[in-house]
Amino acid sequence: MNKLSINIGNTKLKNPLICGAGEHFIELDGIEKALKAGAGAVVIKSTNESEAAKTQLEKTDYVLLNSNFDKLPWDFDPPRDASLFNRSGLHPKPFDEWLEQATRADKIASKYDAFAVASLIPASLEKLIDYARQIENSGIRILEVNVGAPHGEEAASGAIMLEREASRISEITKALRNAVEMPLWIKLTGQSQEIPAMVTAAKQAGADAVTLMGRYMAFIPDIETQKPMLGTHAAYGGPWALPLTCHWLVKTRNKIGREYPMMATNGARCGEDIIRFMLSGASAVQMTSAIFTGGYNVISSSINELEEYLNSKNITCSDLVGIAADQVETYAEQENKKEYWRDFTPE
Repeated sequence: MNKLSINIGNTKLKNPLICGAGEHFIELDGIEKALKAGAGAVVIKSTNESEAAKTQLEKTDYVLLNSNFDKLPWDFDPPRDASLFNRSGLHPKPFDEWLEQATRADKIASKYDAFAVASLIPASLEKLIDYARQIENSGIRILEVNVGAPHGEEAASGAIMLEREASRISEITKALRNAVEMPLWIKLTGQSQEIPAMVTAAKQAGADAVTLMGRYMAFIPDIETQKPMLGTHAAYGGPWALPLTCHWLVKTRNKIGREYPMMATNGARCGEDIIRFMLSGASAVQMTSAIFTGGYNVISSSINELEEYLNSKNITCSDLVGIAADQVETYAEQENKKEYWRDFTPE
């Protein structure tokens, strides 16, 4: 029995580690390196029809920061508290070239008993549907549609759609489900208080799974130069975000039930973080920044950590999903600590 395998709807992954879309998966070489390292799936760098979104990639910039907002060297051995602050764009190739490469990537992935997932970020609903149909016709086996890309508000007008309302998630997902029969994953933003409602909307409209949740937009002043770091607002994510994602996983699981598959992203840096996400209700975990900043060995080491944990507990990945989430109590149910707080009152 493979303790690592997990079902996402009708799709069986050999393990729950999914490499999220990023610059390291623009080229086929990076995708194959991740597959060789053991990833259950790799999400190919996202595309859409917008030339502005492609041009935006040429202005991409990154900085790795510690918890004091000091810049760290990009030496592929970041400390645990490292967070990534960056602006980015979409895949630089025209759609037909992207599609040809994505098709090749998924054929290669099948040889590793894995998947290369096509990823679209909408600029317009009409073109999104057109591209989804072409992806299905190409033979690619899974489509992820990211409606929560954090850069949406800062990108050029019409380049990227960022959706925060359940009604829009329902509209987009229904249109996609009517257009294609392939497994459909919807990736949602973390920049909303409607997350459980958005997941419910995606589920009811026919999405096979959802991913929670995209990184946050942030602004960081550089106290030395007194200028905006990277010159503008940018997406921000790190291990500090893991508890926030876990919170919404639990809240959403409580609303929609235990059977619907959710995937987690934003905060995972190692195998133990995958475990934390799964205990909170995730069936699989997308890792992006950890691999981008730490290298492909993060994949194999994380899978090894997860497998060792499962063996030590004599459970499977399926057993792990939601254990902690299903034991959450309200504040009212907590034990009375009397005047315990006085011990922590400053003199």
